[in-house]
Amino acid sequence: MKFLFDKDTWQEIYGSIRKNKTRTAITIFGAFWGILLLVGLLGAAKGIENGFNNLFGDFATNSVFMSGSKTTKPFKGFQEGRQIDLTTGDVEKIRSEIEGVEFVVPRNVTVSQVVYGLKTASLTVFGDYPLLDKVQKKKLIEGRFINQQDINENKKVCVISDEVYKQLFDKDEEALGAYIKINNIGYMVIGVYKPSRFEGTNNIHIPFSTFRLVYNQGDKFRWMVVTGKPEYDIEQVEADVKVLLQRLHKIHPDDNRAFRGFNLGKEIAKVTGFLTGMQFLTWFVGIATLIAGVFAIGNILLITVKERTKEIGIRRALGATPGKIRQQIILESVFLTLLAGSLGIIAGGLILMVIDALDLLTNPTVDIPIVLIAYTVLIVLGTLIGFIPAYMATIIQPIEALREE
Repeated sequence: MKFLFDKDTWQEIYGSIRKNKTRTAITIFGAFWGILLLVGLLGAAKGIENGFNNLFGDFATNSVFMSGSKTTKPFKGFQEGRQIDLTTGDVEKIRSEIEGVEFVVPRNVTVSQVVYGLKTASLTVFGDYPLLDKVQKKKLIEGRFINQQDINENKKVCVISDEVYKQLFDKDEEALGAYIKINNIGYMVIGVYKPSRFEGTNNIHIPFSTFRLVYNQGDKFRWMVVTGKPEYDIEQVEADVKVLLQRLHKIHPDDNRAFRGFNLGKEIAKVTGFLTGMQFLTWFVGIATLIAGVFAIGNILLITVKERTKEIGIRRALGATPGKIRQQIILESVFLTLLAGSLGIIAGGLILMVIDALDLLTNPTVDIPIVLIAYTVLIVLGTLIGFIPAYMATIIQPIEALREE
């Protein structure tokens, strides 16, 4: 390892690089581009993943949304076109009879005029259970979400989004404890939350039981969220729920339009598969480009060895051992590889910073261990490829080299 700290060794490397600046730049470009591509694509993939998680991250990923629609086939004396309404009885049946169900959350929704003081807005009002906070975690800014006591006592309380707060309240005005009117009925604000990108911003949540009484819904509701246990296939859970609902509401087994649904778990699995494929492709393209770049370094060094044949012959004649010559060439290969890798990582990081600053992707980053792995691979490849020109340099006979012109 002594040669690493030898001043003459680094002077020779510097002289070789300085004498062929253009060739050196071309030499390191391949490896530079490879690690730049790897860092940039991995960061972009992470940014896409982060954006997806921000969009759906608050929701339980293995969920399906279901609502009643109209039948398209006659069955057991019922004509087609019959409106199917979900009921609280359906919820109990799903909980007790469908294997793999973790949560069933019925929800009601309407659009109402909301008044606070002199301010008025048309907002979306949801009737919800406390269980919604388990399926879709609310990022509370202050206060609390609906609890079971609110349900049991049919309390006239509400939780509002931060956007609703901005529309109804003055800046820095205290919202908790204030009463807003929804369709001329007063509700006390008990919480303010920041909504995720997946849901709307102009939302107000009131207890499900209160909604049912105020809007005369009886045991009916608009739609529900069914969440499967982690070890169960959410597509199978969805199919089982639909079969049960068809039986309960006397719907033809082949009528696939009586219930509308959106399987979030299925869609997330598609996106997850896409992200996995993208990461695999990124690694494949990045490593392939790195290898191509390192081979370019080896080829250029072979040319350099050829041009320096006479110089190597003189050094051999003066007593330089084959080991010294070999170390010199390998060290030059590793140095060029490290230089290319360092510049590529810095450039890739700067590009990701620009992407993040422009808000094109959500926090596009690359984990430090991954960068270190790529850097290590680059060093190993640079060392191995350096053995080829190093070997060619050591087989040059001094007398033959001195004849070279």
